[in-house]
Amino acid sequence: MRLTIHVKPNAKTTEIVSRSGSEWTIRLHAPPIEGKANEELIRFLAESFDIPKSRVTLLKGAASKTKIVEINE
Repeated sequence: MRLTIHVKPNAKTTEIVSRSGSEWTIRLHAPPIEGKANEELIRFLAESFDIPKSRVTLLKGAASKTKIVEINE
């Protein structure tokens, strides 16, 4: 499954804000430096889907607020 995710880094907590089909908006507690927000996104999605982090792949948008992520269940 592929998801388009709009991230909002530096939030108070990591949480899903909204979801419409395959487009999600997620607030991330991590800052957008040195890949910390990407790591937090992958950790959060793996935990939310109850899968290992290795099954979550950031396909596009490593330096962008809009990301495309693939989840292999």
